[in-house]
Amino acid sequence: MGVSLYVHVPYCVQKCGYCDFNSYAGAKPSEQEGYLRGLVAEMKGWAARPELDGETVPTLFVGGGTPTVMEGRHLSTLLRTVHKLFPMEPGAEVTLEANPGTVDVEGGKLVQAAEAGANRISFGVQAYQPHLLQRLGRIHTPDQVEQAVAAARAAGIANINLDLMYGLPGQTPDDFRETLTWALSLGPTHISAYSLIVEEGTPFYVDLDAGRLQLPPEEAEEEMFAAAAATLAGASFEHYEVSNFALPGYRSRHNQVYWRNEHYLGLGCGAHSFLKLKAPLHGIGAPRPKLTASRVQGGSTVETAPGEPGSQYRFWNLKTPATYREAVEQGQLPVETGEVITKAGEMAETMMLGLRLLEGVSEARFAARFGQSLNHVYGPTLERLTHQGLIERVNGHVRVTLRGLRLGNQVWQSFLEE
Repeated sequence: MGVSLYVHVPYCVQKCGYCDFNSYAGAKPSEQEGYLRGLVAEMKGWAARPELDGETVPTLFVGGGTPTVMEGRHLSTLLRTVHKLFPMEPGAEVTLEANPGTVDVEGGKLVQAAEAGANRISFGVQAYQPHLLQRLGRIHTPDQVEQAVAAARAAGIANINLDLMYGLPGQTPDDFRETLTWALSLGPTHISAYSLIVEEGTPFYVDLDAGRLQLPPEEAEEEMFAAAAATLAGASFEHYEVSNFALPGYRSRHNQVYWRNEHYLGLGCGAHSFLKLKAPLHGIGAPRPKLTASRVQGGSTVETAPGEPGSQYRFWNLKTPATYREAVEQGQLPVETGEVITKAGEMAETMMLGLRLLEGVSEARFAARFGQSLNHVYGPTLERLTHQGLIERVNGHVRVTLRGLRLGNQVWQSFLEE
């Protein structure tokens, strides 16, 4: 199974109005160089620990923020350091997240990234119409998207994802159909189509609360989602996860690690990990990490981490670049907080995440992983959701129905409440 890696680059040219990610605009080159030194130091810290002994790395995802705001030589250093310090699998999927306005199509930034091991790229495209891009706060144009996709192919990166968004302020179903048609004309191997979620603390949230942001009605948003499913199916894309579509053989291997609740290590400020540790969490970080009880357990905070050596944890790093760098520059791992994942919690999260995949959760894989059948653990819940028409059992899998897909949160929450 192995342990996948996520590397977080928190910098952007400017912050989009809807974005609640851990990202920061306007960082100077010297700050980015310092952050890269911190990433290298953290990588060396983890490479010296026993958690990855005997494990290989099947996927790497460099995300943000906008990793491509970094200079090509810095991206190359980052990727080469990962390959040097961690046991990458032959043919590992290596994804670079990119803003089309920052790939430097003339300067060879993507060539440097490809030469250092990047073999998949994910462009944040969002929409085709310039007025929608402007409303979102995006810095790129449709022409730059086309140039960036061409530059990726010229660099030898043929596995290309385009991120699209629907339910945008001022967007109509016809706008989104036009975006889909244009996106397909660029020849991607993968498309992600996400509905806009207005998160608290973002400028969009403030505008919505003040009545300055008008979103499409629910019926229009449902029409856009249906358009994505129909249009992409007509272009031979498999709808394999709630928001993700791929040509055969091009499903995101890295994201499937998350949806199957498998192990991964997050590097960089605010990065999250799910990993079996050789020692209790409170012994590895700086400052001494606290433990937050899992969502299944209720959410209180305690000073020290229970659990024996070999316990599974979900944990996350210090959030800001400054606190992160301070820790790693002192030779310490920048872990801030985490939670012990009990067997019950792991089963619940496996169901919640796995039901995002349209193939659902394999009953055989669940039994092999946990030593108990789905019926034994979740019999009454499965019966209730089946009766409500939200899930079904097909070919040894429990999966959401079309109705369950529209009411996904209701389905997933059922298992966290067990």
